[in-house]
Amino acid sequence: MPRPPDPRVRTALIERAAEMVARREPVTLRSVVDGLGVSTIAVYTYFDGMPGLWRAVRQEGFSRLAEHLAAVPATRDPVRDLVALGRAYTSNALENPSLYRTMFDAGFDLEDPESAGRSFGLLVAAAARARDAGRFAAGTDPADVANRFWIFGHGILMLILTGAVDESALAQHVPATARALFVAAGDEPIACARSVRLGWGAR
Repeated sequence: MPRPPDPRVRTALIERAAEMVARREPVTLRSVVDGLGVSTIAVYTYFDGMPGLWRAVRQEGFSRLAEHLAAVPATRDPVRDLVALGRAYTSNALENPSLYRTMFDAGFDLEDPESAGRSFGLLVAAAARARDAGRFAAGTDPADVANRFWIFGHGILMLILTGAVDESALAQHVPATARALFVAAGDEPIACARSVRLGWGAR
């Protein structure tokens, strides 16, 4: 009787492939299973081949990100919530560095193409709540605010994950940049500073 698929093997293959990419090692059928105690058939069993494995690697990155973001509760302070989502995004990248670096390889499709948009949509929704609550100016485009916050956050995370800057840069630059972005969007400086402090300190 054939052995049922083991989700731990699937996860191990995904994580190994992501780590090899991050280390710039060639990923082949043989190299990806080496040391995992499975044969090359496992790649076909779980992913129908290497293209399926690459889709799964990207998808796993977005799935773990979604879990982190979903754990952020909505409060009565939408600016705090926007920053707390940024903190959760940061935590996910630091906890899953190899997967994070492969998430943005558009050379491979996602199993669920809408998943990336759903995660980003949480940032847009928080920015929209801030506008509707009068924290951001009435004419503010929430997507623009979310994009600027994400672009900065992604950039500094990639610098950290590739070793160009130290992780201490997060505490030094993220809150200050968030305050600058949100005040530019219309928030009041003192209220903004408080919200950013609370959101960045959220766990």
